[in-house]
Parts: sequence; structure tokens; C-alpha cells
Amino acid sequence: MDSHIENIQGQEKALEAIRHKLALLPDLPGCYLMKNREGTIIYVGKAKVLKNRVRSYFTGSHNGKTQRLVSEIRDFEYIVTGSNMEALILECNLIKTHMPRYNVLLKDDKTFPYIKITNEQHPRLEVTRKVVKDKAKYFGPYPNAYAAQQTKKLLDRMYPLRKCNVMPKEVCLYYHMGQCMAPCVQEVGKETYEDITQEITRFLSGGHEEIKKELQRKMEESAEELNFERAKELRDQIINIDALMEKQKITMADARDRDVFGFSVDKGWMCVQILYMRQGKMIERHASSFPFYGDAYGDFLSYVTQYYSDNPALPQEILLPEPHEDEAAAGPAALAASLSESDEEGAETQANAEGLVAESAAAYTATEGDTEQDQDQELEQEQETMLEGGVEASGGAASLQEWLGVKVLLPQRGLKKQMVKMATDNARVALDEKFRLIARDEERTSKAADNLGQYIGLESIHRIEAFDNSNIQGANPVSAMVVFTDGKPDRKEYRKYKVKTVQGPDDYETMREVIRRRYERVLKENLQQPDLIVVDGGKGQISAAIDVLENELGLFIPVCGLVKDAKHKTAQLMVGDPPEPVRLPRDSQEFYLLQRIQDEVHRFAISFHREQRGKSMVTSKLDSIPGIGEKRRKLLLKHFGSIKKMKEASVEDFRPLSIGDKLAARIIEALNEEEPS
Repeated sequence: MDSHIENIQGQEKALEAIRHKLALLPDLPGCYLMKNREGTIIYVGKAKVLKNRVRSYFTGSHNGKTQRLVSEIRDFEYIVTGSNMEALILECNLIKTHMPRYNVLLKDDKTFPYIKITNEQHPRLEVTRKVVKDKAKYFGPYPNAYAAQQTKKLLDRMYPLRKCNVMPKEVCLYYHMGQCMAPCVQEVGKETYEDITQEITRFLSGGHEEIKKELQRKMEESAEELNFERAKELRDQIINIDALMEKQKITMADARDRDVFGFSVDKGWMCVQILYMRQGKMIERHASSFPFYGDAYGDFLSYVTQYYSDNPALPQEILLPEPHEDEAAAGPAALAASLSESDEEGAETQANAEGLVAESAAAYTATEGDTEQDQDQELEQEQETMLEGGVEASGGAASLQEWLGVKVLLPQRGLKKQMVKMATDNARVALDEKFRLIARDEERTSKAADNLGQYIGLESIHRIEAFDNSNIQGANPVSAMVVFTDGKPDRKEYRKYKVKTVQGPDDYETMREVIRRRYERVLKENLQQPDLIVVDGGKGQISAAIDVLENELGLFIPVCGLVKDAKHKTAQLMVGDPPEPVRLPRDSQEFYLLQRIQDEVHRFAISFHREQRGKSMVTSKLDSIPGIGEKRRKLLLKHFGSIKKMKEASVEDFRPLSIGDKLAARIIEALNEEEPS
């Protein structure tokens, strides 16, 4: 009670200090950093006018997620910048440095793959996710590793750059296949490498049609010279280029590289879709879903900024939705959340959503009546309109354009507007699908819990408590309990137990002790009782649990056991006294629920046992060294973090802890001694 009062007083004191700081905020662009009571930065934002933006957090009403952010703020800092562009870049750098919990972070996926031509005497091609300033040439990003690897595989066949990471002493198989010039045994001129590098650059920059024509010409020449084997190789290369480059969905009249963004928000989540258009054709897409806490469009721009901060391969144009489009996207998503529970209605809605995306995609193909010249002219007019209107209307997009040095457009009409709409539609459908799958999974899980009760003679099962024991030949015996409420794990209710009274590997007595300790506490503190207790084991464990519950504690709670097969998988459910097997279909949701419960309690018990075993090993190793007491042991573990790092340390590393060289050498020697087998 006293701590709660102190917390409220501290919050009021912090808000008073914040009010004074708000009065001093400047009318300038910059970034602000929100902090919690520990001084940790929990949110970073940018603002065109710091005074207006920061004040808005502490005035007016907010949605639930923003309220949660504001409730944790105890202080803030701000950094004034010279322009919106500087604020955009600074925000991106601060987010990467501090990783605030309430910011949109580009972390839901691994970094994107690139194709790299290395900057070496004998360059080679490789796929990498790390982009460094090493004077190499990078191409991408590719939406996934498969696309990058397939492209590299094609280039390896077409261009004879070296394939070996380390130069061998003799020629390899690639030389005999005509895919390497064997720089390991013969001199290859710099001009040759420059020509190949330019060809690869031209290919990856969209010039594959010209290269295909060149291969076609060489194939015909080889056929005329009766060199059919070479002609077949060239024909296969042309087929591979077609297969790789013709996986297209939509086409535009011009041949520009574009990244098209769209996003949708619902229930505190955001989905961002990126459509990759290369040479006027859409080749792939990428989707990211994550929770957001601030302004929807501001957090969307923050995502885009982070995406391009480490991206050396920029498109010629970036297309973004207008600021108000996220609100429009949120409406249909909210409607989709109120779907009927029936599968027929869900299927119908899914069909409608797919039809919407298909209809959007169909609108992107140029109409048959338009000539290419008309389409080009229309595109030029669109670009002028967008540059004059859309980008200037959005400070974030204009700042992004200034920073990246490429066109950032907010299309107002035409094909580009339709492309952005397609990205937004896909984002909305992905978000709708996410929530529908969650709702369906919850419904199936809840029904599985109810049906399980019917199998064992109970009307309903709301709360299940499951137990498992873990030890190795009786060493470090522990037990664990997990709780499932309405078929879902309730991790706040999980409990760990160190076994106190049992000596040696006695599973039955361990179960007795843990059941006794758990339900004595339930009775003493008047805690919620479970509808079903699940023990890991068969007749012996069930009988031990029932004996303690009924004969010692006077509790009559149903107990069931989960028996495993030879492969340590859930095989059978046993219930009753004496226990009898229950015939559950192996492919039923009820059996699947039992598997989840048994796997979860086993995982929890094993992890706790490993933790205890690790602690006991550390304690015994250090305690056996003369001159190391409890205080020094804790100091050593805090400083080094683990026994492994202590083993690898030098004598000098112990000096900051006021440990002499002689004792330090003794510690290192003792830890590195081989343990007896």
C-alpha cells in the first residue's frame, strides 16, 4: 500500500516537472525522447514543431495504446534540428541506438539479402545480408534469400568469375565446366574483370533483354558452326533468364524501378506491404506486421526511413500512400473483425477479399485502346502533378526525398495511385487474415477444452494445472506446474518447485511433495482451484496425487495422467481411481491440446532443471578453489557473466576485481582442469 502511494506521488511530481518543461519547448523541428521512471528511453519521435507535438501527448484524449505509453512517461528530452530532413535521419539513428519498446522497429524479419560483387583482385559473386563500406557493388534488396540465390545461380552459369572462397592450387570443376577463368593457375587481366562486372551490373540493373538478345545471336552462330553443345548451353541460359525474369504480376508502360508502399492499421497493429517493381514489372512483395503506439502515419514513415537507412540499392522512385489513407484502410479492417463465427461467412468474406485484390490487380494493366506514347505522356503529367502537390503536402515524404536523393511520390490519380491502392489492399487483407486466424484458433482451443471435459465426465473445463518432475539420477530434483485457462497457456500462473524432502530419483514421492505443497497453499491463501489436474505419468503418479488430495487435504479435484510412448510423445490419457485409459482420437483437437500441455510443462520443468544444474556446477567449481568465498564468487560471476568467459580470461582481467595475479592464475588453472570422465 505504501509503495503504491509512493508511486502515485512520484508520478505527480514527475508530471509537475514535465509541465514546466512543456512551457519551454521551442517552435522548431527536432526529435523528442520519452523516458520512464528508470530513465530508460521508451519512445523516440520527430516533429515539425516540437512544442505542438510533445504537448499533444499530455493534453486531450488518446486511444488505449497511446494511453499506456503516456502513463509510463516520467521525463523527456528533445534535440533541435535544422530541418525536417535532419529530424528524420536523427530519429532513425536514435531508434537504432536505443531500441525503444514503443517504437516501430524493423526487427520482425531478418535483414534483406543482396547480391554482391566483391572488391578483390579476383572478384566473385556472393549473397549477403550485411552491407558494409568495402567498395564492393551491391544489388537488391531481394525480398527473400531464394530469389537472391536463384539470381546468383543464373549469373554463375553466365559469367566465369571465380567461385572458390580461398584460391586453390589447381583448377577446379568450375573451370572444366566453363564457369571460371582459373585465376588460380593463369593470369586474368583487370580489363576482363571490368567487362564482366559491367555486364553483370547491366543485367541486374534491368538490361536482361539486351543480354538475352546477345545470347540468342551467339546461340545461332554456334548452331551454324555445328557446335551444338555450346548452342544448347546458350539456349538453357536464355530459358533460365525467361524463367527468372518472367515471374511478373503487373506491368507499366515505362521501365523504371519502383518500391510501392501501402499500409493498414487495426486493433493497435500495423501491416506494411512493399511491392517491388523492376523495369516496370512487379516481381515480388514483402509484408511486415507489428504493434504500433504512436501516430499511424508517423510510425509508417519511421518504418520506411529505417528500411532505407541500410539499403545501398535504391529504386528510381518510391511511391507512398497519402496521410489520410491509413484511416480509410482501418475502416474495412474493423468491419472484418466483426465477422460471424460461422465458417461459411468467413469463407465468403475471404473470397470477397481475394476478389478485391484481384480486381485491384486487374486495373493496373494498360487499356488496349491506349498507345505507349499516350501512356508515357500520361505518366509524365502524373509525375508533375504529384511533385507539385503530394510530396509538398507531406513534410515526411519531402524530407525522405531530400535525404535519399530519389523521387518520393504521393500519387493522386492514374496507374501509380492504383498501385499504391493495391499495396494498401494487400496490407488490409493480410491484417484481416491475421485476426481471423487468431479468432478461429481461440475458438477451436476453447471448444477443445470443453470437449475434453465431456470425454472425462466433466461439464466444462476452465482451468487446467499440469505437473512434471525433472532430475538426472536424482541430482538437482525439481518440479514445475503450468496453467492452461480455456485451452490457452496462462504464463503468469506458472510455478517452479525445488524438491526438498525426496532423496534419489523417486518420481512418485516427488509428485506427492509437489501436489501437497501446491494445494496446501491453495487452501491457505484461498486461491482458485483447477477444474482438472494433469500429471506427467501413468497409474503410479495419478494414485500418488489423488492420495494426497483426498486423504491429506480433503480436496476432490479430478486427476488425469498423460502416458508417453517409446519416442517420448503423448500416447494415452488415463483418468479415474483406479486409472483407466480414455479413447481419444489421435487427430482430434482434444488430443492436440493434451500434447501442447504435456510439451509445455516438460519444457518448463527441463529449463528450470538446467538452470539449477548450471548454478550448482558453477558453485561447486568456484567454491572448490581456495581463497574464493561466496562474496568473491558472486563478484566474479557478475563481472565475467559465465564460467566459460572466466576460463578464457587472462590474469590481467582479474585485476579490476582486486584479485592478485597468483589467485587469478589459480582460478584459471582450476577452471581449465579436465573433469574426470
